[in-house]
Amino acid sequence: MGANTFFDQDENLLAIREGVSKVCQQFPDKYWRDRDEDGHFPHEFHRAMAEGGWLGITMPEEFGGQNLGVSEAAMMMHTVGNGGGGMAAASTIQINLFGPHPILLFGTDEQKKLWVPDLVQGKDKVAFGVTEPNAGLDTSRITTFAEKVEGGWKVNGRKMWTTTGQVATKYLLLCRTTKREDCEKRSDGITLFYTDFDRDKMEVQRIPKMARKAVDSNMVFIDDLFIPDSDLIGEVGKGFRYILTAMNAERVIIGSVAVGLGMDALSRAADYAQEREVFGRAIGMNQGIQHPLAQNWMQLESAWLMCQKAARMYDAGESCGAEANAAKFLGAEAGFKAAERAVLTHGGMGVAKEYNVERLFRESMIMRIAPISEQMILNFIGEHVLGMPKSY
Repeated sequence: MGANTFFDQDENLLAIREGVSKVCQQFPDKYWRDRDEDGHFPHEFHRAMAEGGWLGITMPEEFGGQNLGVSEAAMMMHTVGNGGGGMAAASTIQINLFGPHPILLFGTDEQKKLWVPDLVQGKDKVAFGVTEPNAGLDTSRITTFAEKVEGGWKVNGRKMWTTTGQVATKYLLLCRTTKREDCEKRSDGITLFYTDFDRDKMEVQRIPKMARKAVDSNMVFIDDLFIPDSDLIGEVGKGFRYILTAMNAERVIIGSVAVGLGMDALSRAADYAQEREVFGRAIGMNQGIQHPLAQNWMQLESAWLMCQKAARMYDAGESCGAEANAAKFLGAEAGFKAAERAVLTHGGMGVAKEYNVERLFRESMIMRIAPISEQMILNFIGEHVLGMPKSY
């Protein structure tokens, strides 16, 4: 289901869609229902994507990757989102696409050779420690502190919403190395590390949540964690600007996943509307059913076009902050509306787990909230595109 957009005409992108679809087809609805029930990490899916070479789609060839761009990553993640596993499947592999980016840009040759191949091959799973209980979207207010000691750093603090903390072997960790009040700019004094996920020094508490149970979210309590100097990425105090380099790519990828999930939900709804009969006729013959689904298709295709535009701009090295944010906003909104409509189209069966649309609906909410709220995107557009005063 989809229009003949740029992505649907490029042979390389079509090959990516076909290859990733074949992997997704190995994991039927029951697999994802079971993971949603038992909360076990989708190791099998992660392994299959690694074996297919997809975990390294944006990584350099010298480290076993494919050295492709955000356009290709967007197509891959759109296909994963559309493959039945929804956000659970996407979150299993997503951080591989943007998380290691600071390592590639600011890490030493030795660090890249040591760390990146294991990510590409699926040997390592990385968690990203940024958000904190009292910081939220204002990353400058993080208080997790790395104190310089002989041979490295001693870290104490707390992180919130650390994804894959239950299974991670590596931690991409953002810390303060200078207190905020002692910095000329509030974003200074923040340093980035890539280190072993040392569970002897970190207590990881799983956060029960409404969706994506298989890919865990956690509170992490860090107590005297030692990080060697060799695990420092780039320069001390410049970590905040390092993580910014991956944010536009992340937004495009999130939007692409959301559109894929929405397309999956919409397809399920359209099929059900043709099969389900009430009062002697298929419910899809009723415009009250048909028209909202048609509108969902238009919204999804429009959002997908914005994702494509932002991805191409990113790969061309053009400024794309507005487009990347719009891709995330429009994709998440369209995906949510399609998933909601899919539940409503199924009627009572929409809340039955066997039809899967209730799972997609729950997962669609995540992308409206994370990694940045809709309101902050609107603030960005208002200020940086429309030239209005800063509102926060």
